Amino acid sequence: MGRNYSKEDVAQLRLGSGTELHGDGSLVVLKALLESGVAYLGGYPGAPTSSLYDAIADAYHDVLEPMGIYFEGSGNEAAAGALLSLSVHYPVRGAVNWKVVGSNVAADALAHVSASGVYGGALIIVGEDYGCNSTTVAEKTLPYAQKSVCAVIDPRGDAETMARMVREGFRLSEASHMPAFYLFRTRTGNLKGSMTCEDNQEPPISMKNRLTKPDVQLDRTCLPPFVFDHEREKFAERIPAARDYILKEGLNDWIPGEGRGIGIITHGMIYNTTVRALHSLGEADLEGHTWIDILCLNVIYPLVPQEIVDFLRDKREVLVVEEGMPNLLEQEIRAIAQEHGLPVRLYGKDLLPMPGEYSPSVLIQGIGKFLTRTVYAANGQKSLIEGKIQDLTAHLEKAKSSFAAPVSVRNPIFCTGCPERPVFSALKIMQKAYARPHYAQDTGCYAMGTMAPFDSITASYTGMGTGLASAGALSKLSEKPVVSFMGDGTFWHSGLTTSVANAVYNKQESVLIVFENFWTSMTGQQENPASTHNMRGEPNSKMSILGVLKEMGVQWIRQTNPYDLKASMKAFREAMEARGKGLRVIISRAECMLEKQRRAKPERKAALAAGATVEDVKLGVDDEVCTGDHSCMRYNGCPSLTVKPGPNPLREDPIATIVTSCVGCGLCGEVAHAAVLCPSFYEAKVVSHPTVWQKARFKVSRALIGGLLGVAV
Repeated sequence: MGRNYSKEDVAQLRLGSGTELHGDGSLVVLKALLESGVAYLGGYPGAPTSSLYDAIADAYHDVLEPMGIYFEGSGNEAAAGALLSLSVHYPVRGAVNWKVVGSNVAADALAHVSASGVYGGALIIVGEDYGCNSTTVAEKTLPYAQKSVCAVIDPRGDAETMARMVREGFRLSEASHMPAFYLFRTRTGNLKGSMTCEDNQEPPISMKNRLTKPDVQLDRTCLPPFVFDHEREKFAERIPAARDYILKEGLNDWIPGEGRGIGIITHGMIYNTTVRALHSLGEADLEGHTWIDILCLNVIYPLVPQEIVDFLRDKREVLVVEEGMPNLLEQEIRAIAQEHGLPVRLYGKDLLPMPGEYSPSVLIQGIGKFLTRTVYAANGQKSLIEGKIQDLTAHLEKAKSSFAAPVSVRNPIFCTGCPERPVFSALKIMQKAYARPHYAQDTGCYAMGTMAPFDSITASYTGMGTGLASAGALSKLSEKPVVSFMGDGTFWHSGLTTSVANAVYNKQESVLIVFENFWTSMTGQQENPASTHNMRGEPNSKMSILGVLKEMGVQWIRQTNPYDLKASMKAFREAMEARGKGLRVIISRAECMLEKQRRAKPERKAALAAGATVEDVKLGVDDEVCTGDHSCMRYNGCPSLTVKPGPNPLREDPIATIVTSCVGCGLCGEVAHAAVLCPSFYEAKVVSHPTVWQKARFKVSRALIGGLLGVAV
């Protein structure tokens, strides 16, 4: 696939002690993993950890494999979580990654690992993207970690701290015998920075130095009577040990101010935004120095009561800046203050929004309120700080008032030429003749079919691999057909067992459309079992979705080319009319266009440079024929299809036009023809370095056309 990291980036991962690495958050974290003696890595791609997943794959053969480090592209998050069980019995360090909702998929495996406790350091790098819209559900890792008793590291946003907290994360995990979550936020993952390197450490147990005999302990097994000891250990031994280590090593950052009795407690990347807001209000300089005492929690679970008490002891008023809900940090800090009888006044969600992302504009207003109520209320400067807030936020109201009507929400859309778009175009066109079916969605690119222009609004949307399962009762209680969607990556992730096996077993009456595009596209085109190679770049004979479905007992299966709209609509029609035949599956097979273009464009460029003949297919719209009906857009929605003023002054509507980003898939013309028999689309071949025969044929064609038109062409 087209990955993110060059050979120069990967070469930095071999840097030794005292040198500087320059890169993004993924490169920083991976370097720190190598410096920590990690022995195995796994995970499942999901924002914002996909770039880390790619960095590991890019570096595998050049860096990881020579060090004996094992890496796998896990089948799903549960498989990745189970991978950590190696660290339960052996002093082996391992790390896995997934996005925040992946913890729900991994819950069973991770609950067992955390109950047993680990002896080798175990790190779970979680894409904590709260409020950034890079996942379908706004969730936080902290409640999950508290439930299973795992440490939670939330490093503030600079490369040095991120690297240090990876190294300390393993040590904390080993000191407390708890797995540790490491929050990899959207902004920490994408930041560019520098870190001072340490030497890489080859793991003592690895693919080069394999285990020679089993060395396991029965009391680490999650079976009675041992589970009762595990529960006692969590609270009587592991949490106290973690607190001791956090305090001893100073993992949290106490940034002293001028000791005026005012303080702020915050965490991770939110510290950076907090300091930015203070600077905007004139309460901090560009380097973040401020007169306010700040406690930045790089470890948000477990909290160390002694550390909280020491910070609060000499304070009159303190603001807790905690992003998202539930506000567990604020609640625990309030409980600690009350338990120790501290007279400090605590503020938090009473001044700051409960849900949503804490952007600078949000914190400017929230911290501004805190300062006006505390510092500036008594000395007559309240109006000064309120004036600053008004000046800093006035542009928001101005922006709103500058539009006569609200700006339309811009929904995410399919890429140009995406092979999933034709399916939703076909279904929408069919609704002219057939009643609209019920739709049951799954998580993937295809979920965008719910939105305009397709409007296949779903009766259920329940996450990866569960769309078909969610339609179980609906399929028996509805007179209309029920149509579910699933990608090939999701099929192999969990859809095979959660949905397909369940549907066959329960004789579910549904239509399932499987998008087989050979990549896990929604997270950046990572390999999956449908690809020709695995994440390590090793050849992979494609695991057949068709073959598996047949073996599972699915009787009604069709394979279609999505760009052949007529054939696709025929298959959909047959599936919807085959009620009584159980599960009907249509496999829509065509490669992800983004990945196809990543491969085709360099090949085309090389061919042109070599003087070879290259043909490019382009679609166009005849300006004189287009009536401005726009059916092509209402049933298509391709980013390459837009509007422009028409040449006919008697027609007020703008006409359709195709911009240069077109990849020539032909869908817009097929859709327009299927919807309204539109004749305005044409296909043209642009030939570079034509052969003699092609030149001669072109001249003959032009002469014939000119003769028919009676003009010279």
